[in-house]
Amino acid sequence: MIERKILKISPVTEQVIGEYPTIAEAARVMNVDESSIRKRLNHPTRTCKGYRWAETFVDKGIEVKPSESRAKILLLDIETAPIAAYVWGLWDQNVFGDQIISDWFMLTWAAKWLGEEEVFSNRLSSLEAVEEDDSRIVKKLWNLLDEADVVIAHNGIKFDIPKINSRFLVHGFMPPSTYKQIDTLKVARNHFGFSSNKLQSLAQLFGFDGKNDTDFNLWKKSMKGVREALVEMEQYNIQDVRVLEDVYVKLRPYIKGHPNLDLYIDDDRPHCPSCGSIDITVMHGKFFYTQAVKYKQYRCSNCGAVSRAKSGEKYENKKQISAIPR
Repeated sequence: MIERKILKISPVTEQVIGEYPTIAEAARVMNVDESSIRKRLNHPTRTCKGYRWAETFVDKGIEVKPSESRAKILLLDIETAPIAAYVWGLWDQNVFGDQIISDWFMLTWAAKWLGEEEVFSNRLSSLEAVEEDDSRIVKKLWNLLDEADVVIAHNGIKFDIPKINSRFLVHGFMPPSTYKQIDTLKVARNHFGFSSNKLQSLAQLFGFDGKNDTDFNLWKKSMKGVREALVEMEQYNIQDVRVLEDVYVKLRPYIKGHPNLDLYIDDDRPHCPSCGSIDITVMHGKFFYTQAVKYKQYRCSNCGAVSRAKSGEKYENKKQISAIPR
């Protein structure tokens, strides 16, 4: 059996002065958000409430089969050049094909694996930007998507993924291997009532670092091949992905139909379907009911998501009426 411990450490003496079974318990005792401790776990220079925090696992003597495969979760964002066209007004214009001067193309992209520090990115060279040739940078992005099990993007279902697939097809790439999608914009719209669902607005609301400041001049200079602008565009893109990760983790426990990460773990222990943690507990007295079966519900102490058992307890349903299906 593996026992998890969250350690509170004095930054002066480096001595362990407190132990907690979960992040949630440590956060409750210290009266802080769980994310405040989670972001500082095993980080030698960051403190929360004046203390350092570390995570450790203690083997209690029973052999546990280790997790041999986990879902590869990719967060990504792309930046594209706008379509340049001849128009006769500034509002509600219909643009036909022969009015287009220059079609859109990819300027930069950035991506990272969930929970890892490294951010992958690429940008056009000055010559590629002038020639509107994004074939080189598209290839590395294809490799990442081909490796991913789950892809997360803000407005990814309507923008990022269709745009990416368009460039794959134009440059002769076969479809990457299949992956599931999580669109944080769709999640925000469907499950909440925020005044704004923009990534920047959500980040500010949750207290995270926001997107880099910029304006349309950056896009104009990038399309002209100005190297400094392309470098800045790449950095802007990288920061977007970091912000996306923070926002996704905040929204995660509310996501209905989240890909079941337990399916990607090769051991026989129960894991949280939303984050893969083993730190789940039964919600006593709470059940998920169908017409003939009731299922135990579980709460994840790592991400907060609620899940249910796959098998339940059958019961004799003596009710005489039922709701009309919608």
